[in-house]
Amino acid sequence: MFLKKGEFMHPYVTVILLTVAAILLLVTWILYENRKQKKRMLRKIQRIYGKVPEREYAAGDLKNISHYFLRKKGDDFWIDDITWNDLDMDRIYMLINQTVSSPGEDVLYDMLRRPVFRQEDIDRREKLIRFFAENKEKREQMQILLSNVGKTWHGSLSDTILALEEAPQVNTGLHWVMFVLLIVTLVGVLPFYPAPGFLLFVLLSTVNVVYYYAGKDRQRIGAFLDCFSSFLCMLESAERMETADWPEISEQMEYIRKGKKALSGLKKRVFFLTGRNDTSGNPAQLFLDYIRMLFHVDILIYNGTLKTVQGKTQEIMLLLDNMGELDAVISIASFRELLPLWCSPCFCEEKGKHIRLLAEDLYHPLIQEPVANTIETEGSVLVTGSNASGKSTFLKNVAINSILAQTVLTCTCSHYEAPFLKVMTSMALRDDLSGGESYFIVEIRSLKRILDESRKQEPLLCIIDEVLRGTNTIERIAASSRILSALNRDWILPFAATHDIELSYILDRQYRNYHFEEEVQEHEVLFHYLLKKGRATSRNAIKLLSMLEYDPVIVKGAEEAAADFEQTGVWKPCVKEGR
Repeated sequence: MFLKKGEFMHPYVTVILLTVAAILLLVTWILYENRKQKKRMLRKIQRIYGKVPEREYAAGDLKNISHYFLRKKGDDFWIDDITWNDLDMDRIYMLINQTVSSPGEDVLYDMLRRPVFRQEDIDRREKLIRFFAENKEKREQMQILLSNVGKTWHGSLSDTILALEEAPQVNTGLHWVMFVLLIVTLVGVLPFYPAPGFLLFVLLSTVNVVYYYAGKDRQRIGAFLDCFSSFLCMLESAERMETADWPEISEQMEYIRKGKKALSGLKKRVFFLTGRNDTSGNPAQLFLDYIRMLFHVDILIYNGTLKTVQGKTQEIMLLLDNMGELDAVISIASFRELLPLWCSPCFCEEKGKHIRLLAEDLYHPLIQEPVANTIETEGSVLVTGSNASGKSTFLKNVAINSILAQTVLTCTCSHYEAPFLKVMTSMALRDDLSGGESYFIVEIRSLKRILDESRKQEPLLCIIDEVLRGTNTIERIAASSRILSALNRDWILPFAATHDIELSYILDRQYRNYHFEEEVQEHEVLFHYLLKKGRATSRNAIKLLSMLEYDPVIVKGAEEAAADFEQTGVWKPCVKEGR
């Protein structure tokens, strides 16, 4: 049994022992690396929770993330592009997005674009948010599981995986020939003729590796191999999530199990087809990369695996939807920890003649040192004030919080109360140079979409900043007063801002007047950004000319002309001053 002195172990026994030792070493390395990676991820999760997100966005990232929403938006009400851009909701999304997976950031974006209008949907989402907010250990366990899905560098994971529906097949004939030659060399030549067998094996291996990278087949399916890589990550995570058997997420887990079951049998094939991703550093995948290079295993099983995946869109979306929802609600819980002040919204039924909205200590989440305001209104609101006094920021804040209330159920105020509302705005508009339309045309199109939506007689919050600013004073006041009057309906809650004090008188019986004012000092204008009842009575434009050291003759002439018009209601012709 033991070797005698002078005897040597048989070469094949030596090879077997070395192979076993190598396998044991590889398994140990894999376990060590996985454990180290898990600890690294846990430290990151603990570091970023409740903090400003660290993610940096490249050009086109948000557009790619939006594809999941565009695929699912349907016919229900959703936040349209004009409103989304007016309110700078991309930045709001980036402030909330603390997700660890691609499905998570896809679903979070979708949530912000598609408000919910039923209390049962609100309660269901709130229950999930609070569960993860109050259970640190389970939250971190779920985040580690979801982090295995990862984020794809190709954009939305839904785009990446569903691209397999249109993936091409390849001709595997020559690859099979090369595979058979290598196997015959290993099994039938190398054991009996070691020296020539080894040389033949090296030659065939070299040819196979060169053909693998230089051939058109792998180049043709390279992008789709990355799709399978993402698919593998998702299936592995779905399998590991079986350990999270918690009653609070039973609904999501049931759908995840259902989707995984429909895709059973694919994991092993996909595992051999492609690695998790090129930069994962997974030792097992690094080893399999060499196997793929030598034997072209990924190309050989590609066609069969592709046929199995195609037609499984519904099952794949089940996994994406529910994994993404769990990640998104954890991100919302993190967002709440970030805020200095927040509240859960209270949705009330419409009881009076007009829609009632109450927001106490309302502040803008994107401003570092915001000034909080309280607004309680039952019906239409007109806000006046001078330049830079805070009108537009306040209106945006009302709209943003109405959206946050019905999406992430988190308002940046101490108390929010309103019915379920659709939200539409017409604010930060620009000329459409590509379409050849002037600012005024863009503006009236924007306003018309609000008027069209208002005919549905469903609760609507509409925010309009400087109505018809793109035209002359007389027509602006005449038309804007009629547009705002048309929006003064029982089912509509319009907020409008204007420089035209005349509108506050024309609409006095229909709109409640609020204003922002400033304190004019000798060399500066101080803005307090506090909302006050009543119409604005101060102006600062001419005062600012003086502070910026405009010609005193110009400043004095402007002051006299304004005072004269206020007394007579008539503008006098300008008389050129002599020099």
